[in-house]
Amino acid sequence: MNWFDLVGKESIIASMKRAFLYSLGRPFSPLYSWLMSARALCYHRNIFRAASFDVPVLSIGNLTMGGTGKTPMVKYVATFLQKHGYKPAIISRGYGGATKEGVNVVSDGESLLLDAVYVGDEPRMLAESLPEVPVLTGVVRRLPAAKAVEMGADALILDDGFQHLAIQRDLDLVLFNGDSLAGNSRVFPGGDLREPVKALERCHGFVLSNIHEQNKERAVRFADLLQKKFPAKPVFLNGYNVAGIVRLTGGGRRESVNPAELAGKRCFAFCGIARPEGFQNSLEPLKLDLAGFYALADHHAYKKSEVQMIEKKASRASATCLVCTEKDMVKLAGFHFKLPVYALCMDVLPDPDLDSFLLEFFPRKIS
Repeated sequence: MNWFDLVGKESIIASMKRAFLYSLGRPFSPLYSWLMSARALCYHRNIFRAASFDVPVLSIGNLTMGGTGKTPMVKYVATFLQKHGYKPAIISRGYGGATKEGVNVVSDGESLLLDAVYVGDEPRMLAESLPEVPVLTGVVRRLPAAKAVEMGADALILDDGFQHLAIQRDLDLVLFNGDSLAGNSRVFPGGDLREPVKALERCHGFVLSNIHEQNKERAVRFADLLQKKFPAKPVFLNGYNVAGIVRLTGGGRRESVNPAELAGKRCFAFCGIARPEGFQNSLEPLKLDLAGFYALADHHAYKKSEVQMIEKKASRASATCLVCTEKDMVKLAGFHFKLPVYALCMDVLPDPDLDSFLLEFFPRKIS
């Protein structure tokens, strides 16, 4: 079964459509690039003021459009800080959430308070994965950041924060996906870059995520290019690991299961993430009997009719269960499924030097 058979025409058409739109947008890239550079300069010269806090702020972001593994990296850093005596909080914009409130407490570090429909899939997923870490959202992120400090946080992690210059930070990490790297190297709307490459001068280090045997050689060459262009900034190569499998229960909650539970089951996989091929790569080591694969748009908001359609596709393929990502599962709690639904829980396999880098950056706070 090849990639086209698995993903189907929907994902292939989406990729072709994106390439076509980029070709139309290419003439406008220089203008957008100039505007983003001018905006950054205004913050650099304090024409636009950035809020500051009396706790360290770490930003995890990217230069490219989506799909660089920010969420697993945020989870890793939050856990790392906890292990070294911090009480971190995660601050997110809450993309895809319905709320218009200035401050939304997804989790207070003790209880889950808001669902994915209200605050977005990634904040809810982080809140479920990190039960002791407060997660807050808000479009104007200094407001939830201030609230988190008020709640007792002594470190703030900005999820997708590289372009959010309205908050000062002590550490800026920029991620690139090992499969796609810099994309077509053109600035939006003509390509995958959110800003011109010069913007990388703002960051303190790079993380190439999702490194595996198939992309490692190319990723190492890209890391060398980054080191030559930005010699003072370290480059770390991270992998991913399937840390566990959870099943959606009848009450809309999730419970951990033994991976052996999937043995002998014919699985139909689906996802609504930026790079569905990454999910497919995660499935391969599990040696599942994969009946089919259906890809939707990133941050897709599921409807009852779509859930029914996915189950019909699975049924036609003689599947006995459904498999998705954690990010998808948090949006499926309110639906009734005839087939059991499982999700892969992914963890970062960090570069051996990454922890040392984090320790060096905050010697007074982490020991």
